[in-house]
Amino acid sequence: MADAPTPQEHPRPFARRFFWPGGLSARLLVLTVLFVALGGALTLPPSLAAYERQWLLDRVRAAELASLAPEVAPDRVVSEQLKAQFLNGAGVDIVAVSVDGIRSLVFARPRPGQTRAPYLVDLRQHGPGLGWLAPFQTLFGPDGRRVRVMAEPRFRKADFVEFVASDGELKRALALYLWRQVFITAFVSTITGVFVYLALNLFLVRPMQRITRAMERFRADPEDPEARVELSGRRDEIGRAEAELNRMQADLRAALHSRARLAALGEAVAKINHDLRNMLTSAQIASERLAALKDPKVSQALPRLERALDRAVRLASDVLTYGKTQEPEPEVRVLALRPAVEAAGEEARLADDGVRLANEVALGEQVSADPDQLHRILVNLLRNAREAIEHETDRTAPGVIRVSAGQVDGVSVVRVADNGPGVPERSRERLFQAFSGSSRPEGAGLGLAIARELAAAHGGDLTLAESGPQGAVFELRLPAASARGVRVRA
Repeated sequence: MADAPTPQEHPRPFARRFFWPGGLSARLLVLTVLFVALGGALTLPPSLAAYERQWLLDRVRAAELASLAPEVAPDRVVSEQLKAQFLNGAGVDIVAVSVDGIRSLVFARPRPGQTRAPYLVDLRQHGPGLGWLAPFQTLFGPDGRRVRVMAEPRFRKADFVEFVASDGELKRALALYLWRQVFITAFVSTITGVFVYLALNLFLVRPMQRITRAMERFRADPEDPEARVELSGRRDEIGRAEAELNRMQADLRAALHSRARLAALGEAVAKINHDLRNMLTSAQIASERLAALKDPKVSQALPRLERALDRAVRLASDVLTYGKTQEPEPEVRVLALRPAVEAAGEEARLADDGVRLANEVALGEQVSADPDQLHRILVNLLRNAREAIEHETDRTAPGVIRVSAGQVDGVSVVRVADNGPGVPERSRERLFQAFSGSSRPEGAGLGLAIARELAAAHGGDLTLAESGPQGAVFELRLPAASARGVRVRA
């Protein structure tokens, strides 16, 4: 097996095989020069065609003037020497004129060995020039060809004037004109590219570089005061980008400062809670020793002390739980829901002689959830309902919490309904917000916030479905237990 290629052996991207600069300014210059040069190259074919037509017309006019010589010469006879001068001056070999459909040969230079017929160019077709491919056919055609040109006369009455000549001189003239145009196009494209580059670099590239440097410095050190972008006051897109970046940096700095203060506060609260739990543990031990005494006054006050200690311990535990940076990912499995509700009811201290649990979940009802996290959700819901019922002062009917479940559109819906006082109107908007959702003075408002967070981690939700004098109903939505072959855990 061949060895794995080293990083140097990996083929580079297509653009890197050629000269392609990495900076925006250099790319802008190269692209500007290329596009201007492309525009100049597109003008070459029509320009060459127009130049070829004009060159041939000039030869036609010279041949036409030469054709008038026999008409003004004595006895209409032109000497051979004068004929040669006319033909050399016009740069042609043959001059002919057609009058009333009769073609007459005016001058002709003998060309021994010429057997190839000339190709025809008819300039009587009015247009901006010859076909765009004609100049290139002339330039790249074989050497030694001759061209026959026909055109309308200007200085005499005739059907047409024509001449025959070698295209070698035309080919040289076209080549010279082509190179001259290429040089002019290259020069103009370079100068234009430089000016466009300087203008765009001044108005676009440099401001973008300034914004980029500010972003890089801000990323490296958000506290650096020099990392701010300098506002230019422009009203275009660059100015708007500068203003938005400046506002974004200010918002991020404020958020970072707030986060740092919250982190410090969280660390302090964690330390306080740790010490507080140790103190509460000692107080619970002391309350257990007091319970062993047979003093009636102690026995009367002890339940209230135990409830206060339980609330304090629970508050400390909830604060520590909520202060975690992130809950662990739920290990979802198929669970039997009825035993999970029974276990949560026991931990929430629901009993027949107090607030009673009515577990109406069917025996075969299952949900897909993490066992521990589902237990925490149910305990929070049941305990909140129990405490709401116990704090109702003018209550005469026994408290009942009913738990039922069903499936709606492939989602398991667990309903927890109590016959307590319901959720006050003022607390509903912030019901699931940490430290602000509790309707009781001694509550921290963490239980429902944690429960909803755990439900969202399962892909579900926790909502308040109903609330009124008859009680409150919470709905817990979880993925339905649709997987087969998974062991059910009671």
